[in-house]
Amino acid sequence: MSRNIGAIIVDTERCKGCGLCVEACPKGILTLATKKVNKKGYPYAVQTDEQQKCNGCASCGIVCPDGCISVYRVKEE
Repeated sequence: MSRNIGAIIVDTERCKGCGLCVEACPKGILTLATKKVNKKGYPYAVQTDEQQKCNGCASCGIVCPDGCISVYRVKEE
């Protein structure tokens, strides 16, 4: 039996670390990087734990003001 899960792709160089995606995620799997920054000096959004599964709702991508988050739905076997 397969189910759909989400795959989150963040364009880290465009992310300005506003944190709106972190607040919008119903699963709580996004956070801002604590030890890394992009070339502009902003911490960027990252998935906190690969074991926690994104449900593909795309709430993070919808609220991102810079459009730097893409969410894809994939089948998990």
